[in-house]
Amino acid sequence: MVGRGAERGGRGRRSETSAARRPERVRRRARPTSAQPPAEPPRPARSAGPQKRRKRGAILGLSTTRRAAVFATVVCALALSVAVPLRTYLSQRSDVEVQQQRQAELRAKVDELQQRKEQLADPEQVLAEARRRLRYVMPGETPYMVELPPEAGGPGASQEPTQPIPDQAWYQALWDAVTGERR
Repeated sequence: MVGRGAERGGRGRRSETSAARRPERVRRRARPTSAQPPAEPPRPARSAGPQKRRKRGAILGLSTTRRAAVFATVVCALALSVAVPLRTYLSQRSDVEVQQQRQAELRAKVDELQQRKEQLADPEQVLAEARRRLRYVMPGETPYMVELPPEAGGPGASQEPTQPIPDQAWYQALWDAVTGERR
């Protein structure tokens, strides 16, 4: 049977036993090609002490500072991804409360209007409303309108006396109001 060297391009023939004995790494280094740079010399073995110290502080090959940065980035991403839906939820909840309050007010108004409708179904109530609002008088009745003087304390007493009408044109009064002059 032919070795791996023959499969790659026919550069040489090796026996199956010698190729099987050598590890893959050594076989590759043994035959440098002109297209590949020469293999680096093997590095000296390090002691196990410093490597253990590094691995204690590093999880997944990251130092403590990098882990903190990754953790802060993840926390910020989670906070931002939760912030928008939370804000939407809170605003919708306040909108729901406003709509429920408005609905309660409208239901109260509907009940009030239902009662008013029932009252106006009575012909006597319609007649009383026509007399009060429209001042209707039945045939044969004599209507009386009583007006009290302003000093008597009637409805006209609470009104302030009217200001006298100025003798000047409206544009002159406007100009006087803008400039602050009085004539």
